[in-house]
Amino acid sequence: MRKHFRRIYERIIEGILTLSGGITSFTILLIIVFLFKEGIGLFNSPNVEKGYVLAVNASNPVERLTPKEIKEIFDYEFDNWQMLGGYDEEIMPYRFEDIFYTYSDEELGEDYELMPEKFGEIIAENTGIIAFILEVYAPKDNPSVKILPTKNIIPSDFFMGTEWMPTATPSAQFGVLPLILGTLWVSVFAILIALPLGLGVAIYISELASDSMRKILKPTIELLAGIPSVVYGFFGLVIIVPLLQKTLDLPVGETVLAGSIILAIMALPTIITIAEDAMRTTPAAMREASLALGATNWQTIYRVIVPYASSGISAAVVLGMGRAIGETMAVLMVTGNAALIPRSLFEPVRTIPATIAAELGEAPTGGIHYEALFMLGCILFVITMIISISAEMISKKQHNKGL
Repeated sequence: MRKHFRRIYERIIEGILTLSGGITSFTILLIIVFLFKEGIGLFNSPNVEKGYVLAVNASNPVERLTPKEIKEIFDYEFDNWQMLGGYDEEIMPYRFEDIFYTYSDEELGEDYELMPEKFGEIIAENTGIIAFILEVYAPKDNPSVKILPTKNIIPSDFFMGTEWMPTATPSAQFGVLPLILGTLWVSVFAILIALPLGLGVAIYISELASDSMRKILKPTIELLAGIPSVVYGFFGLVIIVPLLQKTLDLPVGETVLAGSIILAIMALPTIITIAEDAMRTTPAAMREASLALGATNWQTIYRVIVPYASSGISAAVVLGMGRAIGETMAVLMVTGNAALIPRSLFEPVRTIPATIAAELGEAPTGGIHYEALFMLGCILFVITMIISISAEMISKKQHNKGL
């Protein structure tokens, strides 16, 4: 009877655990689907602000403009249509609100019912004009007016674009290349700083430290992983940034180097813990055999123990880089938050997680800016997934090597 109840109890526990695992897996799948669904919507959005159109004089031979060309026209960087394949004529940018300086409310009529007619007159009289106007007031039936066709944002504009200006009008710029490069620069240099330091500490704890010292150092290092990232950010902002600015005589201290140093400090506990565990799993027989053959303690460490634990050390590096790539607040506080392509360690940058954190609150839900931030999340997900898969493969290699 007791065995029967025990069997029922075990079945119930097994069912609960199975249900828990299924719910967790399903929830993760829903999050991924939601993330990509919102992000992919970016490529169904027009390259001109929603609800607006671009209108030119019908005699203008220009038929299509890229988002970058539209921005540069309204930033007055292009001043002649010949630069865009048109006639040798000055470009006259005209925004919707300019009509209120041209006509009075009485001339525009009740509820601005005459606004399409007035826009038609303005565009017909100025052959070099390009008007950015609300679609509902566009003079669509006027033969002297040509509405430029708008196309959806394409992947090449997003992934290869070099400008991130989501609030630019009339055409927002969603070039993600500076953000990707900024993320990679900060993360890679953080690992280059953290790896030798972390490996040295791991070797000391695993091979050289006494038992009493190991009992002190190991919990202390693991405690560092629990410090909130904003605390690291404050430390970097108050200590690291002014120090770099004064020491290197920089215009600003918020740079790639500052972000890399902070991320290196944050990645150290992960690298030290995993690398130390990998080295401590080296079979005692290999250590004893090396020493028996006349090798010194140092020779045994760098010729036997470190090569044997190389897969575990590689996994530590990969996981440390994953921590660095996904970090938000600390990087946001010390890297300058400038969406520029980095050319040296002493320039401000902006990372993908910092961009999402800084801009999501001001992006209208469902808008193009909102969708672009979700696409940034998709990129970050893919990067971290690649890192996680790499770490898993390296760990399996270490396990198979141990067998």
